[in-house]
Amino acid sequence: MTTEAIDIAAIRSQFPLLTDRTIDDKRLVYLDSGNTSQKPRRVIDAMQHFMESTYAPINRSSYRLAGEATEVYEGARAAVARLINAPSADEVVFTKNATESMNLIALAWGRANLGTGDVVVLTEMEHHANIVPWQMLQAERGIEIRWIPLTADGQLDLTDLDRLLDGAKVLSFTAMSNVLGTIPPTAMLCSAAHDAGALAVVDACQYVPHNVTDVQAWGADLVAFSSHKMCGPSGIGMLWGRMEILESMPPFLGGGNMIDTVTFDGFTTAPVPAKFEAGTPPIIEAAGLTAAVEFLEEIGMANIRQHEMSLTRYTLDTLNERFGDEITIYGPDNVELRGGVFSFAFRDLHPHDVSQVLDETNVCVRAGHHCAKPLMKTLGVAATTRASVYLYNDEHDIDALADGLAGATDIFGF
Repeated sequence: MTTEAIDIAAIRSQFPLLTDRTIDDKRLVYLDSGNTSQKPRRVIDAMQHFMESTYAPINRSSYRLAGEATEVYEGARAAVARLINAPSADEVVFTKNATESMNLIALAWGRANLGTGDVVVLTEMEHHANIVPWQMLQAERGIEIRWIPLTADGQLDLTDLDRLLDGAKVLSFTAMSNVLGTIPPTAMLCSAAHDAGALAVVDACQYVPHNVTDVQAWGADLVAFSSHKMCGPSGIGMLWGRMEILESMPPFLGGGNMIDTVTFDGFTTAPVPAKFEAGTPPIIEAAGLTAAVEFLEEIGMANIRQHEMSLTRYTLDTLNERFGDEITIYGPDNVELRGGVFSFAFRDLHPHDVSQVLDETNVCVRAGHHCAKPLMKTLGVAATTRASVYLYNDEHDIDALADGLAGATDIFGF
């Protein structure tokens, strides 16, 4: 796929918080996009414009304004479908976030299809949203959970994949680790799941914002991701699923748009996707999401991926060359196999101390377990410091990170 260099300064200028906001008269270095991304002006404007000019209930009232609002909401669905190459916009379900999408899968599909002894296969690099819902089902239904282990460099150890998938009903895994940056072989894993007769569920929360996504090429069955990590607003997430699977699933929540008819004796559900969108949906957020998708499409997902691979190489080289054995960066060294997420241990400093020192220089990183406590146990640590980059970061941001870490020497007396 042909790619072209992108103008990071021009992109960065479209993010008000990155250009206008200072602390102590110094610019912000935002390296926490794995947590949530910043928002370009056009997303902010789209939401404000919608509230000022178009806001109305959707799918309920027949006046023109309500029709316009419905068109905006359904336009977001079409934009998302286009971004991930979904066969139909009707296969895109809006939720609150990716966590709700994962819960919808585990608790709606799972309750309808899994019972005592049925096997769900996860990986040791999952975050809590792809662990806890299955554990809730484990407690409720007595299912068995198996775990794909990791190699020493933070990739999936697929040596025993056939054994782990033997008799499994579900393989659910991340398309990119939020701790290690590891990008597993998604299409191969989906194919292996199907060969074993299992459903292939992909948590693409960290993948979709940074890479070209093609759910058909993956061969996935269900894919979850969220708006707020891809320059869109919080409060709206996505679940894509093959139509026959979505149609076979019972509803997750009841009321509002999800009903077809209701009588004193029962109810019938609306068709997919409304079947899973109970209550008043995130209408304003959908307007912002469309603007975010269009923003990413104009830059080009392949170009974003190429930029982040280059910046990932620069980050790994810079931190390793400046700090050598004093820093341990978890995950693969090969940038073809990882994204721009850098979880690290620095000297003997606690991650929260490192984060605090970096904050003194306006470098924003995350410290903690990153909603992945089982993975922390596998790594043999309680927590890490995590810097994560996106399309608006450049080498100056990485230099600021390295300078901030060097400053810890003075503060902690190394």
